[in-house]
Amino acid sequence: TPAIGIDLGTTFSCVGVFKHEKVENIAKAQSNRTTPSYVAITETERMIGAAAKNQVAMNHSNTVFDAKR
Repeated sequence: TPAIGIDLGTTFSCVGVFKHEKVENIAKAQSNRTTPSYVAITETERMIGAAAKNQVAMNHSNTVFDAKR
């Protein structure tokens, strides 16, 4: 039976699947196997990863990061 593992890191997060006796990290569309650990909300959208990190200076009060510290 396949199992999913999620690593919520302080800086980056990733997801892997364990099946057929090995782990495969899941890549996003841009071939990145990790994503920055950022989440942001604006009046019109929700953002995760790089999109949220790129707008943190303009929307600091509605952006979550460094949550494990």
